Amino acid sequence: MAQQEPEVTPVMAKKRGSKPRAKGIGIMSPAKHGFEFGGPIGAAGITLGLPLACFLATFVCNDISGCPVPSVLHPSTLTLEKLKQEVGWPENGIWGLASYEVTGWLLGYYLLSLILQGILSGDEIEGVALRSGGRLKYKFNAFFSATLTVAIAVAGTVAQGPDFVLWTFIWDNYLQLLTASIGISFAIAFFVYFKSFTVKPGKPGYRELAAGGHTGNKIYDWFIGRELNPRIALPILGTIDIKVFCELRPGMLGWVLLDLAFVAHQYKTYGYVTDSIAIVTLFQSIYVFDALWMEPAILTTMDVTSDGFGFMLAFGDLVWVPFIYSLQAKYLAVYPLQLGLKGTLGVAIVQGIGYFTFRSANNQKNRFRTNPKDRRVSHLRYIETKSGSKLLVTGWWGMARHINYLGDWIMGWTYCLPTGIAGYVIQHVSDGKRVVQGEARGWGMVVTYFYIAYFAILLIHREMRDEEKCEQKYGDDWKEYQKKVRWRIVPYIY
Repeated sequence: MAQQEPEVTPVMAKKRGSKPRAKGIGIMSPAKHGFEFGGPIGAAGITLGLPLACFLATFVCNDISGCPVPSVLHPSTLTLEKLKQEVGWPENGIWGLASYEVTGWLLGYYLLSLILQGILSGDEIEGVALRSGGRLKYKFNAFFSATLTVAIAVAGTVAQGPDFVLWTFIWDNYLQLLTASIGISFAIAFFVYFKSFTVKPGKPGYRELAAGGHTGNKIYDWFIGRELNPRIALPILGTIDIKVFCELRPGMLGWVLLDLAFVAHQYKTYGYVTDSIAIVTLFQSIYVFDALWMEPAILTTMDVTSDGFGFMLAFGDLVWVPFIYSLQAKYLAVYPLQLGLKGTLGVAIVQGIGYFTFRSANNQKNRFRTNPKDRRVSHLRYIETKSGSKLLVTGWWGMARHINYLGDWIMGWTYCLPTGIAGYVIQHVSDGKRVVQGEARGWGMVVTYFYIAYFAILLIHREMRDEEKCEQKYGDDWKEYQKKVRWRIVPYIY
């Protein structure tokens, strides 16, 4: 999942007088359109495949036998019994993957996030105009909620050191936390799917179906999401927008908490913290807290304005982001690689280039959208479309139509590079365990560099979806824009 920012095309919002007309006084039922993600077969494959991929990443790179496990390097010696020993398969079988106690504590974490959203003060901001012409209101305080949560964790660490109960609980129950998170994502997906059938065209209110989420195919609609912005009213806490809550709260903060638990484990095991795990955790934390600080920007993203909320987003937000995006820190918790001064500076320079590109491009777009007379953007040229929107053709957005994605991808490299030529084997010796690279050297990169390959595919796919939507929205004006801004993400390359 890319960091949440405004819609990638630098478009000025329409004037209030040009908002779409509704049918009657209720919601407009959006026109249906074709399948994405390979249709029902693709949706079913992704639904089954992604949870298995998360378990595979957990088992194949572990602190029991190695990363990857030795049998993978010698398939001829592979047996089911040996593989179970190497991956740490639970003694009570598949039932050991889950725990009522762990699930209960994880639900408590979700409840804490809900309570903090409800009781902490925050800015109330209106979202973009719906097809009905109305605007939903959102309360934003994710940054302060996350800061308070991390502050409590820091205080506990100061008091108890690396043995702070939160860190040991996460490390000791990582597998069960993964299982519980997958279960929660499925439960939420089913809840919002069945709830979506209470959306009634012609009824007053702000509930709408997503354009691509009511194809009539149950599997696909459940996966992609039928309702655009499902909400639930809770006692005392008020109305919770389920999609926006999941996008930036439990999963994103969970990513940081997992990283910190891995740092604590490394210190507890080796008595020091390496520069590699420190820089990975620092840069990923900056990424998360930057997104939380810019929380209102989520209101103009494709996720909020166009996509329904179903299994795809629920799983991505609550499972994929925290557990897959933290794989590098998990690896370094076991293999304490030292980068040295030159290595650290090199990674920091890459991060600086990526962040400068990403943030500068988005800031330029936001300023142009909110105040085109701002002296920092007033000199920029643009195309004015028939709908009244304006498309920038100079500045950052004259270089590529999705230039912020390039910055995002460059930052992603700084999460993988600190793992080096990854791979290790755990040798059991008389005085404990010894972690060496041995013959596993290089093979662990399949795990630690997976993020950058996956992220490239994600960004390209997201860019293609956005291009299609913009072409439908702006017609010939978009074709003219493409002639002036030729490159999609990487200038002169793609």
